[in-house]
Amino acid sequence: MPRGIEAPLQAWLATRGWKPLAFQREVWRHYLAGQSGLLHTPTGSGKTLAAFGGPLLEAVRARAGDSGLRKKNRVRPLQVLWITPLKALAADTTRALNEAIVGVGLDWQVGQRTGDASSRDKRLARAGKLDVLVTTPESLALLLSYPDTASQLQDIRAVIVDEWHELLANKRGVLLQLCLARLRTLSPAMRTWGLSATLGNLDEAREALLPHRPGAPMVAGVRPRTLTLETLRPKAGERFPWSGHLGLAQLARVLDKLLAVPTSLVFTNTRAQAELWHQALASVWPEDPATLALHHGSLSPKLRSEAEQGLREGTLRCVVATSSLDLGVDFPAVDQVLQIGSPKGIARLLQRAGRARHRPGVAGHVVCVPTHALELVEYAAARQAIARNAIEPRHAPRLSLDVLAQHCVTLALGGGFSPDALLAEVRGTQAFAALDEATWRGVLDFITRGGSALERYPDFHKVVRDDDGVYRVHDRRVALRHRLSIGTITSDGSVQVRFLRGGRLGSVEEQFVGRLRRGDRFQFSGKLLELVRLEDMTAYVRLAKGGDGTVPKWMGGRMPLSSELGREVEAVFGGDHAAPELHAIAPLLALQARLSALPAPGALLCEWIKARDGRHLFLYPFAGRQVHEGLAALLALRWGRMQANTFAFSANDYGLVLSPANPVELDADTLRGLLSPDQLLEDLTASLNLGELARRQFREIARVAGLLPPSLPGKTPRSLRQLQASSGLLFDVLSQHDPDHLLLHQARREVFSGTLELDRLAATLADCAQRELTVHRPVSLTPLSFPLWAERLRGQLSTEDWKTRVQRAAEQLERKYGR
Repeated sequence: MPRGIEAPLQAWLATRGWKPLAFQREVWRHYLAGQSGLLHTPTGSGKTLAAFGGPLLEAVRARAGDSGLRKKNRVRPLQVLWITPLKALAADTTRALNEAIVGVGLDWQVGQRTGDASSRDKRLARAGKLDVLVTTPESLALLLSYPDTASQLQDIRAVIVDEWHELLANKRGVLLQLCLARLRTLSPAMRTWGLSATLGNLDEAREALLPHRPGAPMVAGVRPRTLTLETLRPKAGERFPWSGHLGLAQLARVLDKLLAVPTSLVFTNTRAQAELWHQALASVWPEDPATLALHHGSLSPKLRSEAEQGLREGTLRCVVATSSLDLGVDFPAVDQVLQIGSPKGIARLLQRAGRARHRPGVAGHVVCVPTHALELVEYAAARQAIARNAIEPRHAPRLSLDVLAQHCVTLALGGGFSPDALLAEVRGTQAFAALDEATWRGVLDFITRGGSALERYPDFHKVVRDDDGVYRVHDRRVALRHRLSIGTITSDGSVQVRFLRGGRLGSVEEQFVGRLRRGDRFQFSGKLLELVRLEDMTAYVRLAKGGDGTVPKWMGGRMPLSSELGREVEAVFGGDHAAPELHAIAPLLALQARLSALPAPGALLCEWIKARDGRHLFLYPFAGRQVHEGLAALLALRWGRMQANTFAFSANDYGLVLSPANPVELDADTLRGLLSPDQLLEDLTASLNLGELARRQFREIARVAGLLPPSLPGKTPRSLRQLQASSGLLFDVLSQHDPDHLLLHQARREVFSGTLELDRLAATLADCAQRELTVHRPVSLTPLSFPLWAERLRGQLSTEDWKTRVQRAAEQLERKYGR
């Protein structure tokens, strides 16, 4: 590229002491040549300027041949659409884009169109007076629902999708694929660039983003930063629990680490764990309490924004956070990251480690805090995987018909669509490339009359096919309700938490609040609160003085171990144990080997143990909790067919336990037969209540597809019980009167692909069939079986009784075998 074309950007960068990096210049070159592409580079390496530099240079070059006169009130064609997965990223991105615009001397206007955007920005976006718009997939879909949007987007030059890896594997990514297809129809010359962290399937990520540009450029950014992984290990002779998930026994060590540097981020895997760790740190925090903050997705936007601003300005010493801070909000002031418990995935650990020292060229560092002994093995495995650059893939959903139905109503509302033209447009996406004519006709039938079982109900007649063959929305009530429900993020059953006199704190699940009585205390948003009253899906609270309180739990909090990290864990167990983490638990590993055997690649560890409460089969495929739960149900069914019996089962990330109610014997041949990959689908269907699982899945699908109308502004939000009743009634009606309804088929398909992870389960059974299988018969519970035994016991006892029983059993084993 001639040096003169880059001159405006180079001059601005020089004022800041920077030079453009090779990958940034490569992206600029591709963009100015009219190409779309995918940039994959670590967080903090300069990806924003890499993506935005091309449009800036093009605009500067165009200005040089123009008079430069712009009428103030003229509608300005939108130049760049920047799509971000998080509203929290929008403000940071807007700030960075504005700095670059001013730096090269352009007079572009930048605005936001997100749920948190100002009324000014929303007005400018609708009026077409912005040059650059920063938005989310949901807000983009909302824009497309207005008929006047098409004229504003027909001259768009560039769409930049930030953090594409975060959108790729969920329905938000599917919605974005459909919106991008519409933008390509409106502006065929538009260029699209995706920004992604490193993935294990970059080619698939590029195909999903750019299905119309096979073989589009894929630019690699800077090499991943050197990452050092430090573990807070127990001291020699110190008791360390065999199971657990909180890790509060490490509080003193964690506090020492936090006080050794100016600013830290402490990551947990769940919101409840974040609340508990913030509470524990607050109880021993020796400095100003205002320097310790909390950040998770259920807190109000105001509280999250205050924490982010404190990190940005360096006024906070520590923020306890969940995945709500995983993504690329730029916090150069953060000196270190701590990870409480196993990260459960390699990519997640890399993402979180990248939040510290978020500056180009500076090495990364993460301090890992194990919550129990075996997590030390997972840290050693993560270090090994990172060294080999073994990153998990993320696969995009296919044929999400609820999202397609929503998109069709959006376009019918935004001026209408021709069915043949839209079918061709939709098939141009990766998500719907396999959409057949019959299914497409089913989608059209659904949006016009709800399907055969619902056609007598006018509320489901959303779209009308006019005499000219174009599908449009005419009912203003349909338009209002649809715009309120655009998107695929479901938050049904949440109760707002608000001070009796003051602001909003966030939201908790209805089931949790429903168990509280007036005057009960609970811990939320880093505060001890007392419930005053529950009214209209709002919990009014006040600060409680002293004492303790329960901590809310949110559904879907547990993260399963990824397949890639699971394989590394197994390899570490069977390896040379040279890692420092394994030195710390050498006695535990020696005990496992003495009582039974250590897991290893190529061998399937099985333990058949007789305990006081009966016999238990422990099996360790290392495939993750969800796969093991499905596998346990499958094995229970098959074993029960061979010999009538009743089985209790439980699972964790390493394996599963099956406990027969009546005495039974087991040998290797019998177990190998139970693990056969044959008849998987039929047996899995018989082993689980798929009807109930599909009913639960249907509620989310029905909400996305528009079958469950949203609460209107000013009205009381619908409770979880009301939503369950409405979706359950619809599920029953469709099951009885329209059993082939496309959304029922989707619910069943998503149960198999999502809840049960059928593909991973099939792969696990095939893998087990190739392994050497030996049934070990330990004389007592082993270090690997103890956490599974404890998990199985959890459902049989109250929380206090369970803790007492498990702690007593652990102490007995430790006394018997030593530490």
